[in-house]
Amino acid sequence: MTSIVNLAAYRFFTLNAPAEWRTPIRARCDELGLRGTILLAPEGINLFVAGTRAAADAFTHWLRTDPLFAGQLVDLQFKESLSAKQPFRRMLVRLKKEIITMHSPAIQPGQARAPEVSAQTLKKWLDRGQDDNGRPVVMLDTRNGFEIDVGTFADALDYRLTKFSEFPATIEAHREDFTGKTVVSFCTGGIRCEKAALHMQNIGIESVYQLDGGILKYFEEVGGAHYNGDCFVFDQRTALNPELKPTAMLQCFGCRAVLTPEDQRSPYYVPGEHCAHCYSRQAAA
Repeated sequence: MTSIVNLAAYRFFTLNAPAEWRTPIRARCDELGLRGTILLAPEGINLFVAGTRAAADAFTHWLRTDPLFAGQLVDLQFKESLSAKQPFRRMLVRLKKEIITMHSPAIQPGQARAPEVSAQTLKKWLDRGQDDNGRPVVMLDTRNGFEIDVGTFADALDYRLTKFSEFPATIEAHREDFTGKTVVSFCTGGIRCEKAALHMQNIGIESVYQLDGGILKYFEEVGGAHYNGDCFVFDQRTALNPELKPTAMLQCFGCRAVLTPEDQRSPYYVPGEHCAHCYSRQAAA
């Protein structure tokens, strides 16, 4: 029986005093019994929290209506999924320089955005292999390599990033991959692909879109069409399938590798300690 509501949301906007929001947000989350992580930075807010249905509804209403936020979160859009148990161990509200680190100060999504494409429109493009203007469509995965290994769109470009700050240099080295094509950047929930699309647009790559709401919203609105596998998430659920339900995958406490059910049957797997991948890496060192 599913009893926990998982909320994910972000918004780029100018937040002049992030520290003034930190204590009241933490207090409200504690009052409602929510757990998760909320990031506050001069460029906006990024949150992943989970709790009861009543707590989730009360929190979203508070963010949108409390005078503390001066109306800046009225249009904050939340993605929801359900789970049988709480996927977070504790509640954190952190101050950061960026809500998603790219190290590119010129990229300010709160002031300008690249065009977005809805899940329904993207599916239509992928069904026929071209966009509405007849240009071939290429999907660009902006996530880290280990996330992509859990699942991604068919034939998506995967540059094996280990962190998002590698994205600008990687794209510069592969500009020819996008010539004459429509590029759709995507990620888990939309935050990375929003910055990615804006960066590509700013350096002169033509016909760039971001997938509105990322993979999770795509799953919610059109299911798993053109997508292979599951979607990695940064909580104890590890991965969600196209029905937005947790899978049997786990993540190793030691090396953070994503473990399939077969991996979990290995004699080297000890929950909370290590797995076969840990031993392989030690042997190769």
